[in-house]
Amino acid sequence: MKLNTPRWWYDRDRRHAPVQRLMLKPVSWIWGAVTARRIARTVPVDPGVPVVSIGNLTVGGSGKTPVAREVLRLLRAAGIDAQALSRGYGGSLEGPVRVDLAVHTAAEVGDEPLMLALDSPAWIARDRVAGAKAAATAGAEALVLDDAHQNPALKKTLSLIVVDGETRDGEWPFGDGSVFPSGPMREPLKAGLARADVVVILLPADAPGVDPELVEVFAPLPVFVARLMPAAPPPPGPLVGFAGIAKPWKVERALQAAGADLADFVPFPDHSVFQDQDFRFLEERAELFNARLITTEKDWSRLPPEWRERVISWPVKATFEDEDAFAATVVSALG
Repeated sequence: MKLNTPRWWYDRDRRHAPVQRLMLKPVSWIWGAVTARRIARTVPVDPGVPVVSIGNLTVGGSGKTPVAREVLRLLRAAGIDAQALSRGYGGSLEGPVRVDLAVHTAAEVGDEPLMLALDSPAWIARDRVAGAKAAATAGAEALVLDDAHQNPALKKTLSLIVVDGETRDGEWPFGDGSVFPSGPMREPLKAGLARADVVVILLPADAPGVDPELVEVFAPLPVFVARLMPAAPPPPGPLVGFAGIAKPWKVERALQAAGADLADFVPFPDHSVFQDQDFRFLEERAELFNARLITTEKDWSRLPPEWRERVISWPVKATFEDEDAFAATVVSALG
């Protein structure tokens, strides 16, 4: 059973901490210790090609995959045959296997690899070393790892951290700094930043600007700002939105900010596998408001074929405020 992401994870005020946070603290200590021990004891393998790691310090919801897609695009525009490598979370295949959009489903390779494969060659492999070697053998000149900051298996040429830059309404991307499950952190902030080379702060399209206090957290690392922009405006007419991502409320905000006539919005847990009862409920809501259904590109990839024809996919993309400087940083790091 999947659970919704707790909103209280992102409340930095310890005085407002619910009892759950305190009860889960011992589990958090174990989680943090196991992660640190695994990273310290692993000897990274050099796959023979440069490796760019796209990761984050929190559990889901930072925008890693859109940033990974943009890094792949920029590298390929620079003449580098960059290919994506993912664990394939949520998929049944162990790999290594190159994702084929005409053959594979989200149930086989995961939803994020399907998104990456829309623009660039993408591979999935439970064993990152085996996946990297397979991609390199197939001609990859560089690898872009999606969600790999806490995976030490491969030697990384450049490690990028993606941070959710929205700090309004009392939200702070790291909460009070608590490690999962008492907070959103995968590991302590200081430990994660010590292995990072570059920070990408990802803002909503309508955000006024980056929070200077947040930027100060990452000194002296270079910080680049990107915005999660709609690839196309939402369609006209009443809409019922839904999303099964780590922070579904951000999709609701983004649709409203883009001018959607949003009659209702239904949140689901991250990486939800939609069931018949879910579709029945969504269909009822759409009928009630005489609306069409709309969801994220990531959620749409997990829909059964018969429902893809009935649900609008709303894609977004990461757009850097200083694209030239960011691209130069990434390309130069690869030598």
